Amino acid sequence: MHQLTQRQLGQSRAVNAENPRGEKGKGGMTASILGMSRKGSPCLKDIEPGETVTLMDVEGSGEIRHIWATVDLMTTQAEPFVLCDLVVRMYWDDEETPSVEAPLGDFFCCGFGRTCDINSMPVTVVPARGFNIYFPMPFAKRARITLENQHPNHIPAFFYQVDYVLRDAPEKDGLYFHAQWRRERETLLTRDYTILDKISGTGHYVGTYIALTTLSRYWWGEGELKFFIDGDTDYPTICGTGMEDYFGGSWSFATQENGRTEEKCYSTPFLGYPYQARRDELIHNPFHSDDCLLMRGFYRGHIMDPILFSSDLRVTMQQIGVSYGGLFERQDDVASVGYWYQSEPHNTFPAFPTRNDRMPR
Repeated sequence: MHQLTQRQLGQSRAVNAENPRGEKGKGGMTASILGMSRKGSPCLKDIEPGETVTLMDVEGSGEIRHIWATVDLMTTQAEPFVLCDLVVRMYWDDEETPSVEAPLGDFFCCGFGRTCDINSMPVTVVPARGFNIYFPMPFAKRARITLENQHPNHIPAFFYQVDYVLRDAPEKDGLYFHAQWRRERETLLTRDYTILDKISGTGHYVGTYIALTTLSRYWWGEGELKFFIDGDTDYPTICGTGMEDYFGGSWSFATQENGRTEEKCYSTPFLGYPYQARRDELIHNPFHSDDCLLMRGFYRGHIMDPILFSSDLRVTMQQIGVSYGGLFERQDDVASVGYWYQSEPHNTFPAFPTRNDRMPR
C-alpha cells in the first residue's frame, strides 16, 4: 500500500464536545471529580428539542478521516426513535446549503431508528451503538458539522469525535463529499424510486444505503438499480439485474430452515444486508404485540468500483417483485442515502422531510 509522507498527511487534529474548533492544546480541559485535565467531559449534554449544536467548526484546509458517535436509541417508551430525530448536516467552505443532510442513524447505514452491526470499509457500527464512518471528507477553507434535535425530548448525552488533518493546501481534484437522504412512504406503481437526481458537476458516486419496508407480499428484489450518467435520458449507462444482485447476493438470499424459506443477512467490506426485523425489540407493552411490517437494511460501497460522471448523474431503483404468478409492479416504503463526491457548487437538495414523514411504520 502506498505510504503517505508526513508532509502529505498534514497535522493531526480531533474535535469533540470539549473542543469543537480543534484548537491545539485545548483538549481535556474540563474539570471532573478527578481534577482538572484528568478526565474531561466527552459529550454534549441536554440538547434541547429544536436546538442545533455545532459538532465541528474548523477553518483552514484539510480532510476529515474518521467520525465516531454514539447516543441512546430512546428517551422514553413513547419516544423510541432518536436516530430518526437527530439530523446531521455538513457544510464545506462557507457554503449556505449543506453537502450532507440525513438522519443520524441512516447516515451510518442504520435506518428505522434501530442499529445493527456493520463491518464495511467505509461504515462500521459495533456494539453497542458505536457509529463510525471513514469516507474522506476534504475541505479547502472551512469544515462545519451541525446536529439538529427534532426529537420531542432533550437528548441527555451525545458523544462524538471527528478526526481530521490540516494541510497547507487543498487537494488538487477539488471534489467534496456529499450525502443525501430521501424517502417515499409508498412508491408509485411503474415509477422508479429516485435515490439521487439533479447532480451537476464532475465527480464519482461511492455508496448506497437502502431502508426497505415491504408493503406488498412475496419477493421484492427484482427492481433494477440504474445510473443515468452525463446526459442519459430514457436509458441509463449502467443498469443492474436486480436489487439483491446489486447488493452482492443472489437467489433471494434464500436458505431453508424448518421447512421455511428465510433470507440470510450478511456484512462484508463493500456490501451487505445487515438488518432484518419484523418486531420492535425495544418496546414491550402488556396490551399489544411488538409486530412490525418487515424491515430490511442494505448497503453497498462503490469503493473499488466508483461510478464516474463528468457533467451530471441520476440514480434510480425499480420496485418490482415476483411470485408464482410472475413479475409484478410493487409499492413499498423506501428510504435511502446516496453518497458521492463532486465539484462545487452543488445543486440545493430537496426540502428535508419533516419528523413525521421520517417516522418508521
